[in-house]
Amino acid sequence: MSVQQITSLPFADAVWQAKVHLAAALRLAVLDGLEEGIDNHFTMLVPGRTDQYLLLPYGLHWSEARASDMIVFNDAGETVEGDGVVELSAQCIHAPMHRITGVKVVLHTHQPWATALNMLQNNRLLPATQTAAFFYNRIAYDDHYQGLAKTMAEGERLAAMLEDKQAMFLKNHGVITVGDTVAQAYRRLYKLEKACQTQLLAMSSGQPLEVMSDAVIAEVQQRAPADRHPSGERDRLYFEAMMRVLDRVNPGYAE
Repeated sequence: MSVQQITSLPFADAVWQAKVHLAAALRLAVLDGLEEGIDNHFTMLVPGRTDQYLLLPYGLHWSEARASDMIVFNDAGETVEGDGVVELSAQCIHAPMHRITGVKVVLHTHQPWATALNMLQNNRLLPATQTAAFFYNRIAYDDHYQGLAKTMAEGERLAAMLEDKQAMFLKNHGVITVGDTVAQAYRRLYKLEKACQTQLLAMSSGQPLEVMSDAVIAEVQQRAPADRHPSGERDRLYFEAMMRVLDRVNPGYAE
């Protein structure tokens, strides 16, 4: 199935499209160097439902993710559709995040540059590049690592901190991005990694960073009236382009 066919599916096939996009995002994470093999988690609220979530079952490498592999699980961590087991931290982090905040997509990784920044005592992403400026005041910071996520209370704690932000920095741990679509959440994850990478590279020079003023940040975040590509369309175009890349280098995600 081509990218054009996938993205033009009728509403009745929304669940299948969600599975395809989630599988594509997992494979893209490998291509972009954001994954840890079979660990970390990408989840999406099942379209048309309010308390069930799509997930790649634990044990499959992200590079081999397929739409048909996706399972559906509930708040209790039970697999209600498909074959496979829900890893405990996926249930404890993701289910409360979806349920409490209402976000449709939650992506959690230990990607290297963002995680490296979160190893620092001062782990704030500074608005010193245009990309970083887009995230200014849109990141929640959890500065108190609690250990492995073993209880729903941990996910509830994180969800309460997220509020209406686009991303969360987890000190000594990793990052989370959220969104209304897989395309939106994944583009945020990718751009966040790039912003962290450039900041750490600049910091390694030992020279002070040139941080933007509030006025410039506001200008960066304000969409131009003549902008021909609203943010949602930019997310879609980016993700469709990356699926075409996958079709060339690692096809099969839509099976």
